[in-house]
Amino acid sequence: MLQPLARTFCVCLSLMMMALSAAAQTSLTARANSLQPSVDGANPDTDRVRDGLNGPVRRVRTEVVKVSGVSGKTVEDAKRVLLETAEYDLKGAKTQNQYFPIAGSTLTGHENYKYDDKGNISEMTLLNADGSLLSKEVYKYEFDSIGNWVKMTTSVAVVANQKLDFEPTEVTYRTIFYYLDASMAKMLQPSTNATANGKTEQPKPMDAVSATEMRKAASLPAVTSFDKSRSSAIQPPIANVSAVAVDSKNNSIPNEAPAPRILRPLSGGVLNGKALSLPVPTYPEIARRSRTAGKVEVEVVVDESGKVISAQAVSGPPSLRDAAVEAAKRARFSPTKLSGAAVKISGSINYNFSLP
Repeated sequence: MLQPLARTFCVCLSLMMMALSAAAQTSLTARANSLQPSVDGANPDTDRVRDGLNGPVRRVRTEVVKVSGVSGKTVEDAKRVLLETAEYDLKGAKTQNQYFPIAGSTLTGHENYKYDDKGNISEMTLLNADGSLLSKEVYKYEFDSIGNWVKMTTSVAVVANQKLDFEPTEVTYRTIFYYLDASMAKMLQPSTNATANGKTEQPKPMDAVSATEMRKAASLPAVTSFDKSRSSAIQPPIANVSAVAVDSKNNSIPNEAPAPRILRPLSGGVLNGKALSLPVPTYPEIARRSRTAGKVEVEVVVDESGKVISAQAVSGPPSLRDAAVEAAKRARFSPTKLSGAAVKISGSINYNFSLP
């Protein structure tokens, strides 16, 4: 009788071990799947897509350089000025956003924009308060192999010999780093294409700069931490490459035209009266003792959510500037919308320091 019981016990024990092994494998598989990033095309509501970027973008660095005409040729200055940096995680969420305004670059007037078929801003007209024309700029772009613009040339309208012309004034560069996913790896692999006459020819290589950047991006460690002034994020609001729909015959189905995006923050002028919350700066003790008083003007950039992401004192007593900047960083505004889309704005906050 003991033998049947022992045999039954062994069978039960074997079944339990098999069940535990299957459960462990299922758990491991589920965990591995959870680490795989979702494709932007499956979830178009990501920061990366909203910023108009194609492909698995990891980091964007935006710089601007002034240009001038020398002997009929356009020559760039030697030094580029950093405007904005941005970083995204594998799922397209923005993890860092830093903005570096350029002093004196804030425009004053009403800005009207036109866009190209990719959603990039192509023309900006600046109007006075009475509606009269103040200035006009046009923008031309160069793109990488993924479809993101990497160079934007800004030209201002001028009149010479009673003829309208456009004179380049600055160039904005974007250095874009990509995560090395399957599509990026495939683009980096050499391949040959068969021609009609039976010969094979090597396809045109990918832009050397973009290829180098993607190789670097693959080896870079993860960073858990990122905007522009004169040329803030004029980024094409194009959906991710994987978001293109196809029918049953593998024919592309055109998507609806994306909403245009503004490259630079809109000019908001003096923002004191528009703040939801405007903390009062602490009067510096050293300024109080020296009886220093006066007005401090702080230039700020407000992001799409109404948060101040950049603050810089441009005038006022030096001993009062730091306190004004710290107070400006804590200010909050209601989101500014253009054509239904939230946009960045730039402007100034004035603080009057006075002693009894």
